[in-house]
Amino acid sequence: MNLVLQNIGRRFGRNWIVRHLDLVVGEGECLALLGPSGCGKSTTLRLIAGLDQPNEGSITIAGRDVTTVSPVDRRIGMVFQSYALFPHLTVFANLALGLEVRGIGASDRKQRVASVLALMQLEDLSERHPAELSGGQRQRVALARALLRDPLVYLLDEPMSNLDAQLREDLRPQLRHLILQGSQPVIYVTHDQHEAMAMAHRIAVMRNGKIEQIGTPQELYHNPLSLFVASFIGRPQINLLPAESGIIKAIRPEHLQLSSEGIPCRLVYREWLGTSQLLILESNRGPLRMLCASDIAIPETIKLNWSPEKEHQFDASSGGRCRQ
Repeated sequence: MNLVLQNIGRRFGRNWIVRHLDLVVGEGECLALLGPSGCGKSTTLRLIAGLDQPNEGSITIAGRDVTTVSPVDRRIGMVFQSYALFPHLTVFANLALGLEVRGIGASDRKQRVASVLALMQLEDLSERHPAELSGGQRQRVALARALLRDPLVYLLDEPMSNLDAQLREDLRPQLRHLILQGSQPVIYVTHDQHEAMAMAHRIAVMRNGKIEQIGTPQELYHNPLSLFVASFIGRPQINLLPAESGIIKAIRPEHLQLSSEGIPCRLVYREWLGTSQLLILESNRGPLRMLCASDIAIPETIKLNWSPEKEHQFDASSGGRCRQ
């Protein structure tokens, strides 16, 4: 069971939102679509779901071409950022509605809904309306609804962006257990790279409607193929030195080291992060960010250096990675 996108393109007028998009998501694999606003990730999700039609290319789910198939016949479980719950219906009624539309009998509906309510630990909330639920509870209801569809593919559209940091941390294990450990391919759309790295087997970094690079979180972090990917992946953001001879050197903040020789710097301010500290520095090579252990004493005179093998080099004109 897999999901295949071949040469997918979608345009409005003369403006291509996505173009020449090729993706294969395998059985049980979670692929995150990551990128800035307007890069085409949500449009790609809508095309897979059948909520929009591509101008070119094909979409195949479990070996079946669904490019022109209606959304209801694609067997897709979709979880929205906004939960998309009916406010006038109880939790139980929200979950049962989709089963009723698909012609499932009353007795079977009741059994299936009761089962998923127990799985999501929502039994005590079954008669409440969405307005009576917290954000985390609403998202669990939305996940339960996706599970009830018994889908061939899961599409998650920024499912945790409306939740605070603690709730996101609490919900991630449930997502992994219920959805990411199944046999269905999963597309996970997010603008939060930390979430993408925590949840996905692979990440496709999108830019201007195209895939800039696709790979595991480790591959993207340690071997970015472009200046855009190097700058987009990783927080604190990578340090970029001014171009010299057409080459831009980039160094991750954790790879900078205090040294007796190196670039002289002035400490602008320091952020204490618990087990580490982030130093914001000024130098004659521009602003620098250094990440180090919180117990390291910072000298009055600061000089920074790094190991050459930790350095990334990019062509200043194309932004592409130089051979090293």
